[in-house]
Amino acid sequence: MEWSDDAIVLGTQKHGESSVILEAMTATRGRHLGLVRGGRSRKMQPTLQPGNSVRLTWRARLDGHLGNFHVEGLEFRAAALMETPIGIHGVQTLAALLRLLPERDPNPRLYNALQVVLDHMDNAGLAAALLVRFELEMLNELGVGLDLSHCAATGVTHDLIWVSPKSGRAVSREAGASYATRLLPLPAFLHRLEGTNETASATLQELTDAFRLTGFFLDRRIYGPRELPWPTAHEAFVTTMQRALA
Repeated sequence: MEWSDDAIVLGTQKHGESSVILEAMTATRGRHLGLVRGGRSRKMQPTLQPGNSVRLTWRARLDGHLGNFHVEGLEFRAAALMETPIGIHGVQTLAALLRLLPERDPNPRLYNALQVVLDHMDNAGLAAALLVRFELEMLNELGVGLDLSHCAATGVTHDLIWVSPKSGRAVSREAGASYATRLLPLPAFLHRLEGTNETASATLQELTDAFRLTGFFLDRRIYGPRELPWPTAHEAFVTTMQRALA
């Protein structure tokens, strides 16, 4: 069996003396693993760094086998990502989130979103805003998404400033006034257009509140039930973002 696809490198594991098992997010075939023979060579190592875009050709005798990857480099982001703490922790956080998905489960939306976040890692505020949207999309894809479109109590679509920690639904200022201390803040930028110009206008407080929101539901609905450790890179990214924007 054989196929070819564009992909973004998530990480590698050593295999034998000279090979690696490559983990990548592909454009049409989801998160996929494969063996790269000679992947630890000086020639291949720069290509197989997390964040790089590559062209993969996968070959195996049967579909269920690990298979072998032939790799061609397309876009080399890794060097720039490794120059800043935001880039280092950002790519690690994205990879950790994508590992929550079943292997080989097609998800072109998350592949495209991954590209967008990685391409804006040179701007701490914008990278943070895009990453938190990525986390919201991850919750949706895992079947535990939030409903931020209208108030859970009244149905109104304006002045939504909180989220219920129980239901994951938005709550308006008026409806939630009596329960404000029990609710999670809903940052205004999550209601704006999803273009990068709008997302870039998020304030430090909004971004901090946004990561508190997504972090709460990722822990409550994903990491906790699966008994998975919280990724250390995520907290490092948030701390680095706060320092950069303070």
